[in-house]
Amino acid sequence: MYTKIKDLPLFDQVEAITTSLVQTLSINGTEGESEIADEIEQFLRSFPYFNQHPTHVWMQPLPNDALGRKNVFAHIKGNGSSKKTVVFHAHIDTVGIEDFGALQSSANDPNALLEYFQTYSDKEIRTQALSGDWMFGRGALDMKSGVAVHLANVLYFSEHQEEWDGDIIFMANPVEENQHSGIIAAVDELLRLQKEEELEYVVAINTDYISAFYPGDINKYIYTGSGGKLLPCFYVYGRETHVGQTLNGLDPTLVTAELNKRINNNMDLTEHIEGELITPPSALYHRDTKEFYNVQTAVTSHLYFNFMVLEASPKDIMEKLKVIAQEATVKISEYYKNNYKKFADVNNFPANRPNWDMDVYSYVEYCEKLAKQGVDVKAVSEQVLKENPTLELRELCFKIVDRLRELDQAVTPCVIVFYAPPYCPHNYLAGESQRDQVILQTIKEATANTSTRTNDIFSVKKFFPYLSDSSYLSLHDTDEEIDYLVDNFPEWNKIYPVPIKDIRKLNIPSINVGVYGFDAHRWTERVYKPYSFETVPKLIRDMTNSWLKASTKKL
Repeated sequence: MYTKIKDLPLFDQVEAITTSLVQTLSINGTEGESEIADEIEQFLRSFPYFNQHPTHVWMQPLPNDALGRKNVFAHIKGNGSSKKTVVFHAHIDTVGIEDFGALQSSANDPNALLEYFQTYSDKEIRTQALSGDWMFGRGALDMKSGVAVHLANVLYFSEHQEEWDGDIIFMANPVEENQHSGIIAAVDELLRLQKEEELEYVVAINTDYISAFYPGDINKYIYTGSGGKLLPCFYVYGRETHVGQTLNGLDPTLVTAELNKRINNNMDLTEHIEGELITPPSALYHRDTKEFYNVQTAVTSHLYFNFMVLEASPKDIMEKLKVIAQEATVKISEYYKNNYKKFADVNNFPANRPNWDMDVYSYVEYCEKLAKQGVDVKAVSEQVLKENPTLELRELCFKIVDRLRELDQAVTPCVIVFYAPPYCPHNYLAGESQRDQVILQTIKEATANTSTRTNDIFSVKKFFPYLSDSSYLSLHDTDEEIDYLVDNFPEWNKIYPVPIKDIRKLNIPSINVGVYGFDAHRWTERVYKPYSFETVPKLIRDMTNSWLKASTKKL
């Protein structure tokens, strides 16, 4: 690849690298994630700099990964003795291609897709395809073009060492689209490099995609931090019954349906921070636990949500959700009472009725209740882990809660609220420290200079609004807030051991200077080439040169 791109203009370099990366399918959870890491490693090793310094490219295998996935690292040293270090990072996995339907065989073929969309029914997409300014394909936007930007800049900086002083670390990480285990493993490697090389991390630059937020939005967004994510889960235990006596039971699906109605896409549950994109919670899973047909109502029902957080703590969210759960259970109890009264009146039955009240617990509260009954919660949860080594992680958390509920001596209908993986920390530049001020000033100057040259309009925001590996490079949650999260997360240390202390120690500010396009995670995914292949890499170069100014330059 190097021999094909070494003499090309920057735009053509990024386009060629992006095309090559898209052609290698690297769907999350497949061997393609490992294959694309190999491709990137071999590409880096073809650079003259890494021919001279072969140990400056290496792989970090992910611990206990069944697919053999790995992080790819590269290290470039500039001119001089400075240890200031900029990190370029990007993820290399994509979502699947099932949404391409009959076009699945072309999902990784940008040229075939471009030809298809040039006659597509949607006028806007057809016009874009005919313009030649857009590239289509799975991962073209999210985010192989972002990986290509970094690779082109690694090549540039490796060939212009005399112009900068310090270090650049490149890393490409798998498993971003669900568990973030690539970047989590990389935390340890970044700390190792920091210690052994005495590096001073200045900033990390992610190139994850950006997009317009509304029709006519012409802003190009730069983010100086990342929103976080919690996955609050609801385990609802009802009272099963024969369908012929349905009003004597308590159907847990009614409760989860009411919870879904009250939480899903509810803007009243969002944080209101001026100037930042606010995204409501959304349901990712909702079903009862019956495994086959019969005429018994469900015993339990499960529900969980994607819950984006900007500044709120796990405790803040839990308290809100418990109130909603309490309101939902009261609503369902009243629903049953009203319908039972009608049932009794129609059938001339006595007014005696069952009790449909429910208790609401956080996970830690429920564990405390069981401990008072003599239940060894830790032993029970560890036994569930031992019995279910391959169970999907969220299902594993529900399995632990279910086993504990079975041991409850005072078993009554209830709702148990807990957290499950993934947990993504939230972080941002507060602008109070000198380090933050230097970064923000550089962004301001670089975007102003770029805007003068390209006429792009930039808008700087605090929180990248989608899920991002950048979340794991620094941490704003306090120890008390993390402790609350861990207490309400079944078997945190075994199921999702985020290295909190190491992330806090690492503490790298992470900004996002993203490639631009539309429809990430859709089959119409496309990246806008003029901005993404030319403006973005040059903007990152300007920022990096500012942070790694050389004390001397060759004349």
